Amino acid sequence: MKTRAAVLHEMHLQRPYTQSLPLKIEEVELDPPGSREVLIKVKAAGLCHSDLSVIDGNRPRPLPMVLGHEAAGVIEQVGEGVTQYAVGDHVVFSFLPSCGHCVNCQSGRPALCANGAKANGEGVLLGGHRRIKKDGKYYFHHLGVSGFADYTVASVDSLVKIDKTIPFEIAALFGCAVMTGMGAVVNTSKVKAGDSVLVVGLGGVGLSAILGANAAGASKVIAADISEYKRNSALEFGAHEVVNSADADALKNLKANNDGGVDISVEFAGVVPALEFAYNATKRGGTTVTGALPHPDARLSLSPLALVADEKSLKGCYLGSCVPIRDIPAYLKLYQTGRLPVEKLITHRLKLEDINEGFERLAAGEAIRQVIIFD
Repeated sequence: MKTRAAVLHEMHLQRPYTQSLPLKIEEVELDPPGSREVLIKVKAAGLCHSDLSVIDGNRPRPLPMVLGHEAAGVIEQVGEGVTQYAVGDHVVFSFLPSCGHCVNCQSGRPALCANGAKANGEGVLLGGHRRIKKDGKYYFHHLGVSGFADYTVASVDSLVKIDKTIPFEIAALFGCAVMTGMGAVVNTSKVKAGDSVLVVGLGGVGLSAILGANAAGASKVIAADISEYKRNSALEFGAHEVVNSADADALKNLKANNDGGVDISVEFAGVVPALEFAYNATKRGGTTVTGALPHPDARLSLSPLALVADEKSLKGCYLGSCVPIRDIPAYLKLYQTGRLPVEKLITHRLKLEDINEGFERLAAGEAIRQVIIFD
């Protein structure tokens, strides 16, 4: 079948993206779903910094590629061997497929799925196939999703079935922003009632972490960013205090006002100074978690002596350390009961043809979550 899709042919194009137009809206052809694959009509897809990092070259991927990894939709057709999904099911995509067979999946850590990571790195579906083509040439898939398209083909191991009453524009957010931010707080750092929490980097993921920290019972949530717009947004999401991490005395004042630092820091800015700020703001015995994706060449300098003497922990977090089929439905229930008001994340609703304008807005720091709404 034929469908529209936003295709990236070249990285490192100059801003503004409204002029360089890195994403081309093209008519492409989809192969039918193969074994353990389904055809999905995409209903909503969010614009995320992980997509932007491919556009600007910070996260190199094979090209040409149909971008988009945070999405929700309806199953239109099922391939051979698909038993757990049916036509008409509503689904959220998980941007790392979980094979269920590797050591990490078997040990309950699907966020570290070796086969899923390999497929994502190669730009293919979990089964090793590509299903998007134009003029006989196959395009690459983005993180097993390629959600910036009217229709896409995905592995069943990249999907989570959801309640049909949940709006698609809300459901899409749980495929990345909410899963990563909430998961970093609940699964990786294991925030407990009474903990003080610092969130550094206040995009969609960071603001989701603020919601998650409050839902987990944090006694105080501090939000840090260099953007005044994002700091003001953090207050609306329940931060008790905001900090401009670029201020010379920001770290000193934060530690002085919080008994030497916070119990938990989580960082989502994707730059080394932000992670250093998060780590240094954590008190002795505290935990720092990073769920950001900086440039592959970025390096962090730490004192091993201080790491030992202060008994600090520094942990990485991918996919929110989640088990998607367990955690996405659980987080959606929190939304349905009003305890996770993620609708506040959406600042703009777009059409597919507005996508380059949306990524320019994201690169300029003038949006939180922009969602493409498909007819």
